[in-house]
Amino acid sequence: MAHPPGTGPFVELSAEQIIYHQPDGTLCSVSWESLRAVLIETTDEGPFVEDVWWILIDAEGHCIIPQEAGTEPLLARLQQLPDFDNDTVIAAMASVENQRFLCWRHR
Repeated sequence: MAHPPGTGPFVELSAEQIIYHQPDGTLCSVSWESLRAVLIETTDEGPFVEDVWWILIDAEGHCIIPQEAGTEPLLARLQQLPDFDNDTVIAAMASVENQRFLCWRHR
């Protein structure tokens, strides 16, 4: 997935990791192996500003990815995780409040 720097945020998925390419060209990544939890954070600020964020947590910290980064392929891959909670995703996408939703936790 080759996007020139400055073209906006995007998510790159590989067999080993999730890489979030931020608009300023910096990267945030989490390996599938080290992934410990997946959350969605919503705010009451939409629809004119970003109001849905994916939070991927690993042992070393977290990577926060705005939905505007094109998270459909990310969601499709996350749904392959054992016990991933699609009902929680649906609830999060319907939320218009400041809230966090736990969609998956490593067991």
